[in-house]
Amino acid sequence: MPATAIKKKDGFQGQKAVVIPRKVLASNCTNNAIIAGLYITDIGYYPKARFHYRERPHGAEQHILIYCIEGRGSVTIKKKQYDIEPGNFFIVPKQTEHYYAANEKDPWTIYWTHFTGKISDAIIAHMLDQLDGHKSFLHYNEQRTKLFNTIYHQLERGYSIENILYANMCFFHFLGSFMHAEKINDVSAITEMDIVIDFMKKNIDSMCTLHQMADEVNMSPSHFSFLFKKKTGYPPMEYFNHLKVQQACQFLMFTNLRIKEIAARVGIEDPYYFSRFFTRLMGMSPNTYRERRNQ
Repeated sequence: MPATAIKKKDGFQGQKAVVIPRKVLASNCTNNAIIAGLYITDIGYYPKARFHYRERPHGAEQHILIYCIEGRGSVTIKKKQYDIEPGNFFIVPKQTEHYYAANEKDPWTIYWTHFTGKISDAIIAHMLDQLDGHKSFLHYNEQRTKLFNTIYHQLERGYSIENILYANMCFFHFLGSFMHAEKINDVSAITEMDIVIDFMKKNIDSMCTLHQMADEVNMSPSHFSFLFKKKTGYPPMEYFNHLKVQQACQFLMFTNLRIKEIAARVGIEDPYYFSRFFTRLMGMSPNTYRERRNQ
């Protein structure tokens, strides 16, 4: 950056930001049973923020999420530099040394939030694991922007308990759109694991093999199993069994089908095996489940 350039932390045409008073956070967030786990401390939008920069050798007191929708910039986190372009977002865990700046010739437009809470560390750890690093990319989605504007609008209207609660409950959804972007995108963004899950649901009345599932996405069974468990937290066959029990619950609640008939409809020929299988997962027999749901 030329010596004549003036670096700025804030002060850009069209910018907006809300910094929630720490006294309000202490009284309305920190000990609130509903949102103490995760809540916003600062939030803002900086359009074409030329000369924008921040330098925090000792990090911030909160976690930071910055999402770039236009222009370019860079961020250095623990001595590692990342180039930021449209569609990139980056995460800076609290108390982590970092520096970031807009590109002088093509300054970024960014949405940003600072947040904390009792479960925020776990959320950040999950995000870094899911994204495999501090920086990632996602396609623009209008729903995500609307969520941000909803959150900002609520906080902009003041710090009533109602506004604080609603904004922070929406913030869970907003963060989720970064953690699991495919869930907020349209069908064109469907993942390979989603293809397999759809295959499972279409074949809920059969006993599909691991090889058949892997073939749906042209993978070896071992590689597919590894990726599926990483994505869902369950091995493919166990996940398939969960879907079978989920469907069986629907039959038990909304039909008069006998247990033998329900077992057949979820691809299990032996009704006794089905009953044991159902009981193991649901903690009660199919008959007991039906009776309790009909009370």
